[in-house]
Amino acid sequence: MARELRTLVVPEGVEGERVDSALTRVLGLSRTAVVRLLENGEITSRGLAMTKSDRVLGGQVLEILMPDTTVQEAVPATPLAGLSIIYDDDAIVVIDKPVGCAAHPSPGWTGPTVIGALSAAGYSISTSGAPERAGIVHRLDVGTTGLMIVAKTDRAYTVLKDAFRNREVEKVYHALVQGHMDPSSGTIDAPIDRHPKEDYRFAVVADGKMSITHYEVIEYYRGVSLVKVELETGRTHQIRVHFSALRHPLVGDMTYGADPTLAAKLEISRPWLHALELRFKHPITGDLLDLRTPYPADLLRALALLNSAVLP
Repeated sequence: MARELRTLVVPEGVEGERVDSALTRVLGLSRTAVVRLLENGEITSRGLAMTKSDRVLGGQVLEILMPDTTVQEAVPATPLAGLSIIYDDDAIVVIDKPVGCAAHPSPGWTGPTVIGALSAAGYSISTSGAPERAGIVHRLDVGTTGLMIVAKTDRAYTVLKDAFRNREVEKVYHALVQGHMDPSSGTIDAPIDRHPKEDYRFAVVADGKMSITHYEVIEYYRGVSLVKVELETGRTHQIRVHFSALRHPLVGDMTYGADPTLAAKLEISRPWLHALELRFKHPITGDLLDLRTPYPADLLRALALLNSAVLP
């Protein structure tokens, strides 16, 4: 089947956004699919191929060679040790995601994925959403552990996506941040978008998307704070970006300014961040589910070292 060459006039509502982000919203494609089109030179403006860091203007005319929707790439099955099932029924599965596992395939990622691991374990997943994100209603970073919901039916997918969009899902994280948080509780209300110069990071920027994080200190240790975090919004890297912006980066999060010496002393090689609790209505029965999962071994070890002679 011949692929459609579509002419698009950029709407004012996405003016100033990066082209990959804008087209993901306007075309309803996954960001992976849009990035692939950009890398192949299949999105042009005035005859010139665009790159994913280019920003669009309201009224700008783009020509897009749309992907063949009759071809769906299968997500490879990727068996994964350490994947724990916390809850499972005909509609959803809730996992305790281990570190080093992505939610779904993305450009440049060659490691295991949640979808691939569930497929390898024999789970049927909803086909809703982009093929590489089928069943994914929310995500955790590769370096973040904890609770994650995956839809097994199309109906569950639709209801859960709406629940997350309407902020009806309560998400509780625990994070270990550098320094002592003062005040001990509060709300961080600062817009987030991709970093203007470094594509792999996000940042607090004036014209970013509304992002709200609530926190409360659980315990002060020597030079660090263990905090409970509740997200009102769910932006990529939101917790990491917000605490870094306050000059309290997550322990072990060198991408956002953490002290590598402290991370080495605490034997932590990723951000100290765990998705501890999820509270939400079951998408089919409406029953309230309140799920919790304990800290993994590396985070427990870091806490134990805080109270040992490893720190001055």
